[in-house]
Amino acid sequence: MTPKGKNTHERPTLRPVTAGTERKLTHSPTRRHGRSYETMAAIKDYILQNNLQPGDPLPTEASICEDLGVSRSSVREAISNLTALDIVEVRHGYGTFVANASMDPMVELLVFRGLLNPGSDYRVLIEIVEVRQALDLAFAPAVVHAWKGKYSEALHKVVEKMEEIAARGDSFPEEDKYFHTKLLSPLDNQLFRQLTEAFWDVHTAIQPMLQVSTAKDILLTASAHGDILAAAEAGNLEQYKEAVFSHYAPLLRNLDEARNKARGLETT
Repeated sequence: MTPKGKNTHERPTLRPVTAGTERKLTHSPTRRHGRSYETMAAIKDYILQNNLQPGDPLPTEASICEDLGVSRSSVREAISNLTALDIVEVRHGYGTFVANASMDPMVELLVFRGLLNPGSDYRVLIEIVEVRQALDLAFAPAVVHAWKGKYSEALHKVVEKMEEIAARGDSFPEEDKYFHTKLLSPLDNQLFRQLTEAFWDVHTAIQPMLQVSTAKDILLTASAHGDILAAAEAGNLEQYKEAVFSHYAPLLRNLDEARNKARGLETT
């Protein structure tokens, strides 16, 4: 199959990626990695060198075997691993294509890690919340600059809905995700938006199973969203940062208390 933008009747071949080539393996080949790892590296290198984009087709399994001199089992294992990483996708009956390389595999891994032993250690969720807070604070100047002097009726309405839901003692994950996605939408940094959304997904997947939020915390969190929005629209960076701290403070406090109780260190 011909890569995108290539005017030729011949398909570029895959080349084994070894220590002497211009583009090296992410890790040096070892016995543990074996042929499937080298095959994975060669396929990734092929995608990069031919500037393939999501949706572009990859060579057939037979072609990969011929180009690299590897077995079908090595190719299938490599494709399976790359599929799990969302680097390629297999469309049965059509072939293998470049995938979106999304954050989904990272989200799945972090959710699983956080749920491995939730009853006795809240460390993973605490770290995830701390990362979310750090990301929000790091890009606070950009968010405030983007929203200064503007007014978002949609965001104000979703804050009102959050407060209504919180008053009933219920959580508001859908509204929360909309708020943060909309708030970051003017920013040009796509990776930051993707990371923020990924850590939000992990956080919301784990938190309900740990049952650490209280009705009071939910009210405080809803109110903090309103403060974040007001500070952004006013262009007040310091107030924005204070609102971000207020947003995460109740959850971090409760997680710390829950972890101490689980360890037998009852707080007084």
